[in-house]
Amino acid sequence: MSQLRFITCGSVDDGKSTLIGRLLYESKLVFEDQLSTLEADSRRDGTQGDALDFALLVDGLAAEREQGITIDVAYRYFTTPHRSFVVADTPGHEQYTRNMVTGASTAELAVILVDARKGLLTQTRRHSYLVSLLGIRHVVLAVNKMDLVGYDEGVFAAIVADYAEFAAEVGLENITAVPLSALRGDNLTGISPNMPWYSGPTLIAHLESVEVQDAAAQGPFRLPVQWVNRPDLDFRGFAGQILGGVVAPGDRVRVLPSGQTSTVARIVTMDGDLERARAGQSVTITLEDEIDVSRGDVLAAADSPPGVADQFEAHIVWMDEGEMLPERRYLCQIGTATVPARITRVKHKVNVNTLEKTAAETLALNEIGVCNISFDRPVPFDVYAESRDMGGLILIDRLTNRTVGAGMVLHALRRADNIHWQAVDINEASRRKLNGHGAAVIWLTGLSGSGKSTIANALERQLHARGCHTYLLDGDNVRHGLNRDLGFTEADRVENIRRVTEVAALMADAGLIVIASFISPFASERRAARDIIGEGFIEVFADAPLDVVEERDPKGLYRKARAGELKNFTGIDSPYEAPEDPDLRIDTTATTPEEAGALLLDRLRAKGIIG
Repeated sequence: MSQLRFITCGSVDDGKSTLIGRLLYESKLVFEDQLSTLEADSRRDGTQGDALDFALLVDGLAAEREQGITIDVAYRYFTTPHRSFVVADTPGHEQYTRNMVTGASTAELAVILVDARKGLLTQTRRHSYLVSLLGIRHVVLAVNKMDLVGYDEGVFAAIVADYAEFAAEVGLENITAVPLSALRGDNLTGISPNMPWYSGPTLIAHLESVEVQDAAAQGPFRLPVQWVNRPDLDFRGFAGQILGGVVAPGDRVRVLPSGQTSTVARIVTMDGDLERARAGQSVTITLEDEIDVSRGDVLAAADSPPGVADQFEAHIVWMDEGEMLPERRYLCQIGTATVPARITRVKHKVNVNTLEKTAAETLALNEIGVCNISFDRPVPFDVYAESRDMGGLILIDRLTNRTVGAGMVLHALRRADNIHWQAVDINEASRRKLNGHGAAVIWLTGLSGSGKSTIANALERQLHARGCHTYLLDGDNVRHGLNRDLGFTEADRVENIRRVTEVAALMADAGLIVIASFISPFASERRAARDIIGEGFIEVFADAPLDVVEERDPKGLYRKARAGELKNFTGIDSPYEAPEDPDLRIDTTATTPEEAGALLLDRLRAKGIIG
């Protein structure tokens, strides 16, 4: 028996939950005890007087029942003699757009409800755009509450005409319109005598018969490697779910991103070897050749491989309360690969209510934009329009592990194909020998007035006296030149530290001991600096309480911030995320700059940077 995954969406009070509840009721999937509970709940929480409120079968959260709206995504499962179904009841409110995206990400069909009394609303257009964006190609336009307009054919025809015009703008083509009353059961499971002018299928008849083809499943072979199966020395297989095409022993396959080729030796399952496997099956594949294959790699048809790139243009749906910050490093999961990634540029954001494209530098919660995204290494991909699994991605906060965004790859940015790493003869070991010491980046972080710059200056004097090659990067000084174009918004602070990190990494590669003195308020950017610079990175927390640094206030900045003359000042109206586990914490209320410098010299000796 085939399965159909679909969503219901639309504006608030269009009847999504009632529709699903009625389908469950009509499908005889509501047991006696559930029916008794529904009757009691309808009397207490219902909105239909003495009648059953079918929405309560789906709206499970207390807040949903209190407000009569859907907040979270509710999944329900039911079966008819012809097909099984997984249905997601998604929220209608704009602030829950991220929940709607979650429900739609795996759906094959969307039921978009429209209240016959109101016609197309902003949320109707919003959800239709999202449905198109997320690759759902089959739409049912369910014109609900026809009983409240006297089952008027003219009302139905006008709504269908309006929707067809809008659907053409967002690229929706396979649309089936059904007039119904979810509450009364009209045209849900049986043809309604109240609308003799309608000759189309009932809703359930259409859901049972619609043919939904997965383009990826019909395409060339794809298997992202989930696990390298090595139970003993004689067996090495690559396990995962086939996302597209078919494969058989003897087929030539290509491993991406490496590009190596081999031949399929066996297709192994718990029930024995298979002669052929197809999309949707989870298998373990062994190869004739001993080649390097790891989790995150993709086995693909040798003559029809996916693309490989490290820069993309993608639609990004932002799903976090904190705004997206360009150049901040996130983790990106695409297929079975997880790689560090940065959104390098927001090209524009889309007003999903009007489809207008507007300039933007960041994305806020529930906003959608077209962005450039850069990975730390090349990954295999197909564009989202061809494969949701190979072209869909999620962005994860590196510190909290929250999912903060979802993306759909539009195409690769080929600019990286024209840039190649130039080999050079002089390396870090050569520079170390010439300088007589190793390279390092000593990263001093702390509130303004905590003593970072004073410690940095004292340390450089001590290193200079020892004949060490150094350079001091100071937060204020770089804003006179390299970063003079940046302000103090969160996005600008992220970019400020990104540029300084790259400069510090180049200086360390040149063999210098770099002393970087920056407030660097965000833990994510300091962690990114550690990742980029590597073993030579030493994080030093210049620790002083806010009341102490306010009293010091060497530049008068706290006074201005308290007076409202200086916006986005760290510690006052902009956050400072103190290091939880720095390499060295210096209490600047009890340690002199010279003593702090001596402590840092000891740390450099311990790491073998200086003798």
